[in-house]
Amino acid sequence: MLPDRPLRSHRRRAPALRDHALENIRFIRETMERSASFTAVPGWGGAAMGLTALAAAVVSWRQTTPLAWLSTWLVEAVVAISIGAWTVHRKARAARVPIFSGSGRKFALSLCPPLVAGGLLTVFLYRAGLTSVLPGLWLLLYGAGVVTGGAFSVRIVPVMGLGLMAMGAVALLAPAVWANALMGAGFGVFQMICGVIIARRYGG
Repeated sequence: MLPDRPLRSHRRRAPALRDHALENIRFIRETMERSASFTAVPGWGGAAMGLTALAAAVVSWRQTTPLAWLSTWLVEAVVAISIGAWTVHRKARAARVPIFSGSGRKFALSLCPPLVAGGLLTVFLYRAGLTSVLPGLWLLLYGAGVVTGGAFSVRIVPVMGLGLMAMGAVALLAPAVWANALMGAGFGVFQMICGVIIARRYGG
């Protein structure tokens, strides 16, 4: 007949083994969250942002002063950011994907610095009377943010960023009269196309 002491020792070890297993599972889950792609990039939201950019390109083309032109695009920026933030939140909630943890946090931290830099440079260049530089600058920096943020997202996102950067380079070298057309093509048409692709491949 077996003694009681080994049985009691086994019972004491059971909770410790269970706690150790739970800790390992928690570590594996957190590692997977950090390495996973951020899939809450909005497809239809991106297409909607492109549509509003097309409208802004048409309205800004009719403006006769640099301030009116700049105001049009600043309003568009606020509208686009609002659409993007709302649709990211909605898609992430539907997919139960955390926005500010793991890949979502990396996506946001990579996207925001180029946008903040673009905002600060906009103020400086406008005061210096260099508004003709802004279209190329905006496309380049927005594209750079999409590329760096897209490193933690699905493949089409950094591709979209590279396309926007290419259009930004063209805008810097092209005549100033092409500015609205290039921004309409980049922020508008190209972003709409990429948004539809994202929506169809990875959900709305």
